[in-house]
Amino acid sequence: MSDREIIVPESMRPIVERAGYAPAVKVGTTVYCAGQVGRTPQLDVIEDPEAQFVACWENLRELLAAAGCTFDDIVDMTTYHVQMSRHMAVFREVKNRVFPRGHCAWTVIGVSELAHPGLLVEIKCVAVQRGG
Repeated sequence: MSDREIIVPESMRPIVERAGYAPAVKVGTTVYCAGQVGRTPQLDVIEDPEAQFVACWENLRELLAAAGCTFDDIVDMTTYHVQMSRHMAVFREVKNRVFPRGHCAWTVIGVSELAHPGLLVEIKCVAVQRGG
């Protein structure tokens, strides 16, 4: 019997149908989250950088919740940034508002582009569900 579970929150079904990937895969107590971006539920890219970053974190929060986790369960995170020097201060400010500081390993990578024009950040992480 496999302990592999595909995690698809209801609000993410359209992206799964369109792109054909699993938003997260849970194996035992470990959750592997695909990169999350700042889009509306209708899959529109949010143009305002701060609003896009907030939506990105909220999408990640929703995905983790569907897997029985919270931000506190993240052990490793990688963020991919377009125009990193231009937007990092705002990204960091949003991150500091919503995400526990100094809580997990974090790698920051600057990239030339993401999957769709206008996306400025993608957050990928691994979480380990703690026993309750």
